[in-house]
Amino acid sequence: MEKVLERFAEKMMPVANAIGSQRHMQAVRNGLISILPLTIVGSFFVILLNIPINGYAELIAPYKDALDIPFRFTVGIMSLYSAFTIGSFLGKSYKLDDVTSGFLAMLATILMIVPVNIKEGVTTAGTTVSGRYIPIAPLSSQGLFGAIVASLIAVEIYRFVKEKKIEIKMPDGVPPVVASSFAALFPTLIIIILFWIPRHFFGFDLNGIISFAISPLKVFLTGNNLIGGVLTQFFICLFWIFGIHGHAVLGPIIRPFWDQAIIQNMELFQAGTSAYQLPNIFTEQFFQWYAQMGGTGGTLALVVLFMTSKSQYLKQLGKLSILPGIFNINEPMIFGAPIVMNPLLAVPFMLVPVVNTIIVYIFTALNIIPRMMVKPPFTVPAPLGALITTNWNWMACVLVFICFFVSLAIYYPFFKLFEKRTLDNENIQSAGE
Repeated sequence: MEKVLERFAEKMMPVANAIGSQRHMQAVRNGLISILPLTIVGSFFVILLNIPINGYAELIAPYKDALDIPFRFTVGIMSLYSAFTIGSFLGKSYKLDDVTSGFLAMLATILMIVPVNIKEGVTTAGTTVSGRYIPIAPLSSQGLFGAIVASLIAVEIYRFVKEKKIEIKMPDGVPPVVASSFAALFPTLIIIILFWIPRHFFGFDLNGIISFAISPLKVFLTGNNLIGGVLTQFFICLFWIFGIHGHAVLGPIIRPFWDQAIIQNMELFQAGTSAYQLPNIFTEQFFQWYAQMGGTGGTLALVVLFMTSKSQYLKQLGKLSILPGIFNINEPMIFGAPIVMNPLLAVPFMLVPVVNTIIVYIFTALNIIPRMMVKPPFTVPAPLGALITTNWNWMACVLVFICFFVSLAIYYPFFKLFEKRTLDNENIQSAGE
């Protein structure tokens, strides 16, 4: 079995490395990760506006619009922030000026938006306003994939112009910042023409076309499709078994869908939709709090079993891993047990997330628990994370413990076999000494 895993790993490694190291994929992954502080902090304002205490809604009603602003200016325009960070990372990979790359990516993204023309004027904050305004909705989750594509195109244009030396060169002695600004004049002009004319003269909606094209994949991976949810977990765990960071490999593909799904849920919930009626079941938070307690593979249960082991090594490893495991960090287990290239632990490592995903999907589809509606940090312990992300639903918290005991039951027989083998090795080593 171990030889089979080794041969399979040899074939998988080049593919995984190619995906993980591809510069555009890396830029998307790193760019989306970079805006995590904004989306996480913005999530807390959703919680602040929806604390389930009698009379709280009436208390904050006069201030609700003001309290909603931090959410709108963080999560609500995440596509704009993503454009800058993705463009910046891609530009840096080409050794271009990263700030200029980020700004050009933002420019391309904003040019895809048709301004709203308010002619008669409306009253807001006591002031009558009129004129042309950029609507915020296209810069939210619904514009994420358009922003990604626009960012990549903008930086590629910048790179092409730079390589062909189509630029205004400043004399020696000019500060680098000034020289860099003048070098970006032609790329800026090309990007404006390329994105402005098709959108505003011919009605070519790049974001709409991209959203339509990827909608089947989005529904499959992050909507309510059980097969898509199970396959996501299966492949993430499969890569880890071969020592390849599953989230790093699949992140550039799946993370934009995950981010769009949870932010769509957040926006609808903030607009008054019940948490039970939100469109997306399979968000990243769904897997974090239910399928992956303690980290990928749901290894918190295995940590607890290790702590009860007769093997000194496993017992010590369990004690060392319990604190990181509570906060969903499990590299000590994956590489310490190890789970990597270990046929005995590989089976439950893949099986636990799949089984828990199916269990929680049934509870969610039957409206016993709500969908996820905020995005706390992944290091929040599972019971608390489930409680927060389901609008303080206690049944969701109870379901975490149900999944934990299911994980214990699945891991237990494999743990006993692994423990026996480890004890035998320890006894042989002791006899040799």
